[in-house]
Amino acid sequence: MSNHSTGIFLRPAAIRRIVIGLILVSVVLPVLVAAEEGLNTLQNAIDKAQPGARLVLDAGVYRGSVSIDKPLILEGGEGSIIDGNGSGRVITVNAANVEIRGLTIRNSGDSLATEDSGIFVTEAAENALIELNHLEGNLIGVYLKGPVNARVRKNTIYGSRNRHMNERGNGVHIWNSPGAIVEDNRLRYGRDGIFVTSSRNNIFRNNHFQDMRFAIHYMYTNHSEVSGNVSIGNHSAFALMYSDNLQVFGNSTDAARDRGLFLNFVNYSSFRENTVLGSTEKCVFIYNANFNTFDGNHFEACDIGIHFTAGSEKNVISGNSFIDNRTQVKYVGTRYIEWSANGQGNFWSDNLAYDMNNDGIADRPYHPNDMVDQIIWRHPLAKLLLNSPATQLLRWAQSEFPSLYPGGVTDSAPLMDSPTMTLSQYEK
Repeated sequence: MSNHSTGIFLRPAAIRRIVIGLILVSVVLPVLVAAEEGLNTLQNAIDKAQPGARLVLDAGVYRGSVSIDKPLILEGGEGSIIDGNGSGRVITVNAANVEIRGLTIRNSGDSLATEDSGIFVTEAAENALIELNHLEGNLIGVYLKGPVNARVRKNTIYGSRNRHMNERGNGVHIWNSPGAIVEDNRLRYGRDGIFVTSSRNNIFRNNHFQDMRFAIHYMYTNHSEVSGNVSIGNHSAFALMYSDNLQVFGNSTDAARDRGLFLNFVNYSSFRENTVLGSTEKCVFIYNANFNTFDGNHFEACDIGIHFTAGSEKNVISGNSFIDNRTQVKYVGTRYIEWSANGQGNFWSDNLAYDMNNDGIADRPYHPNDMVDQIIWRHPLAKLLLNSPATQLLRWAQSEFPSLYPGGVTDSAPLMDSPTMTLSQYEK
């Protein structure tokens, strides 16, 4: 066995006797640990390690559950596996300044009531760092329950596929963890990619989500950032609820089953430079959300570009692109709402407009919905009359007499060109 001054090295539990190199003041002290039946040699090594030690696991399968109650680094390489054998939490972190990296962590228990997880981080574990791990077969991948300034980065997290989606756990589950950063992870399956509630000052950026219910699910979390994330093939991408002062920018959504962005009681937040492509239902659903700004977003090829409802007020929507949505805007109400700001509106692919003075602004306002649309939303069977002379006459009358419009969205300064990327540019 060669000497190392970097930490403790463990051989797998399958070997009858395990050699542990314990580094103290740059002196290697070999410790022999018998791999007797029923003895958890990994937990023994953690218990014997000095605070601040570095434990490096050789390739092999180690048995969980284990608990870390002191500052240390637990590290592995290819083939270093900690297996929970389907019971409880595989690793519990209950001390500050713990780092876990480079491990495969698998097979937690299957009980949501006991919060079974691959890695469970308690309130005492401030500054925890979870990075470069592979988590699979766990009910919850990483659970941050109260630690301050925890970081979860560059992990691969594959969730459960064993039961109904709503009964599964989340990839990263966060409760009241101020300053948490979740970045550069790849998450697939399970219920939600990141679920956060009752927290603040969090950053979720540059994560990749696929085959889930929601990519990111926000509840009661304020003053936080969602940026640079990619959602592919999830039921909905970013479901943001009961939260204020969010910065949501640079995210992309492709082929969501239901919605790209879903806002429910979200206020005083900024949504900019996000892209939603091909959601089966809605690119954006805004429900009772107020005092938000939407700028530079790209909404394309959805059944509905924006569904806007339930008294949402004082939102500024300008500089966005609405391209080839079957219905650009759905708004059922009698109020008049202006969607332009500082002389700039949005780009609408179905707006057949003129720009006689070449200032980039169409010469006539754009009304995304007319009286016929509102009749159909209220009475779906009226679709049978869409091609009738009566509906054609009604559309013509409104085009000649704008005062007949029954309230709704008006863009007084529609753009002639899209300020955002096109679908073909996005695919490149």
